[in-house]
Amino acid sequence: MAEEHLSDFTVDAGRESATSPPPPRYTRSNKRRNIFAMIAIGVVVLVGGLFLWRYLGSYESTDDAQVDAHLYPVSSRISGYVTKVNVDDNQYVQKGAVLVEIDPKDYEVAVEEARANLASAEATAQSLNINVPITSVNTTSQLKFTASGVEDAGAAIANAENQVAAAHAQLEVAQANDVKAQDDLRRYKALLDKQEVAAQVYDQALATAKASTASVAAAHDIEAAAQQAVQQARSRLGQSEASQRYAETGPQQVSSVRARARAAVADMQQKRAALEKAELNLQYTHIVAPINGEVNKTVVVGLNVQPGQQLLTIVPLEEIWITANFKETQLRQMKVGQRAEIHADSSGRTFKGRVESIAGATGPLFSLLPPENATGNYVKIVQRIPVKIVLDSGENQDHQLRPGMNVVPDVYIR
Repeated sequence: MAEEHLSDFTVDAGRESATSPPPPRYTRSNKRRNIFAMIAIGVVVLVGGLFLWRYLGSYESTDDAQVDAHLYPVSSRISGYVTKVNVDDNQYVQKGAVLVEIDPKDYEVAVEEARANLASAEATAQSLNINVPITSVNTTSQLKFTASGVEDAGAAIANAENQVAAAHAQLEVAQANDVKAQDDLRRYKALLDKQEVAAQVYDQALATAKASTASVAAAHDIEAAAQQAVQQARSRLGQSEASQRYAETGPQQVSSVRARARAAVADMQQKRAALEKAELNLQYTHIVAPINGEVNKTVVVGLNVQPGQQLLTIVPLEEIWITANFKETQLRQMKVGQRAEIHADSSGRTFKGRVESIAGATGPLFSLLPPENATGNYVKIVQRIPVKIVLDSGENQDHQLRPGMNVVPDVYIR
């Protein structure tokens, strides 16, 4: 039985070998094609690697980058009581929008007071400016009048002195006549007592003596009056000379009036400046947004604020940029104006921009305590230099990028 089975297996194996195809034979042409295929694959890999190497070397990238912006602090320029807050946290506001209102009553009163002071100063300045030409004309005419008065007073003195001289001469004549009349009266009296002359002659001598005595008294009065006229003329001369000296100070008077007018004008300008300041303070009761952006507020209604006290912070989302801290070895071919792509971690979106500037020093030098490498244990560390990248126009219209966000910028150096 075992032999039969063995013979059957041998017959079956012979049949299978007779019916199966012969094994393939590798010819020379097949080998050549395989070699060409391997060479082509190597060339493709080499070219792909070359292109990949050139692409990876065409840009510099860093993950040490953040979105930056100038934060605008909004503070009060006056003191007062907050009556109204018109914004909430994270609210977007336009430039010029009223954010906070301060009680304006005190400042309205200050404006009215400043206006009244200005009106008073303007009236004073106007009156003094009118007095300048009036004073000039008055002093000129007064100088001419006093000069004429001095001449008249001098002539009056001369005339009065002439009158005194004439009165004195008349007095001397009257006194001489009186002496003669008195002597005649005494002689006629002696002759009358001896009855050598008539009584009529004596009476005539007596009348003549009385008349001469009266003439002497009258001459005395005329001389006294003439002397008094001289004194009066001299007094008028003194007054005229004093008036002339005062009139001669006319230019100084005009200068004084002009100085007072200028002082009044300066005071008016000061009052006008005070009014403008009061009006500005009244305007400052409305605190407005200096720029477009989102609000972060700390002020509430009822707060008494002081000048310089910060009330809000505005974040300008339209004026952001990227601060990328590249290694110093990455800056060999980096230049201002090169194209950049910014990949945002928050949204996965890619933004387009360009290099605007490269910092003048490494980041640690701007820190509060810059490193001191003049030590014996110095270890060389690759430094990073901030590079400012600005976005192209319209890239952040939807405000997806916010200051402080992490981004990955790629700067294309080729």
